[in-house]
Amino acid sequence: MNRVPGDAENAHSSSVESCPSLRDVHSINPAQLMARIESYEGREKKGISDVRRTFCLFVTFDLLFITLLWIIELNVKGGIETTLEKEVLQYDYSSSYFDIFLLAVFRFKVLILAYAMCRLRHWWAIAFTTAVTSAFLLAKVIISQLFSQGAFGYVLPIISFILAWIETWFLDFKVLPQEAEEENRFLIAQDASERAALLHPGILSDGQFYSPPESVAGT
Repeated sequence: MNRVPGDAENAHSSSVESCPSLRDVHSINPAQLMARIESYEGREKKGISDVRRTFCLFVTFDLLFITLLWIIELNVKGGIETTLEKEVLQYDYSSSYFDIFLLAVFRFKVLILAYAMCRLRHWWAIAFTTAVTSAFLLAKVIISQLFSQGAFGYVLPIISFILAWIETWFLDFKVLPQEAEEENRFLIAQDASERAALLHPGILSDGQFYSPPESVAGT
């Protein structure tokens, strides 16, 4: 007489053990998933991501730092007004630093337009600015006479070259991969929340529990 309940209990335990995926699904916390989705959507509505904002700040620092070095160079050569007139109005490719400043302005405008305003998710803009910067600086160092003008003949081209390549590294290895990873996490969390919503349609009320007609009374 005791075999039937024992067999039923064994069958029930085996059926529960054969469905580990259901326990895994029930372990999902829909509130946490929705919080992640809402936080991601909030960042999208707020604007650019934190890592992209850091990149834009570094691009701004690039422009300001090159501008500061150029102003210092103008003062060292004998006054801003006199040297500015000589380097801008009487521009000479072999001796002027004005084109290095314009190169920094060019990088700033292209990168801010592409990655801050248009929110581009590709590397072609940074590749273009870095290629133009590298080619121009190499040609200027080879052809011009900057090395005969003191320390700034070394500092400005080298600093400009290094900053351009740091921007390339930061975008390619930090900004784009991290944003892609966050987007993948958002898609996974959204998919998991949709599955959890299908598996947990709502809390069952007492009226939804019933016994089939064939069951023994009191079970």
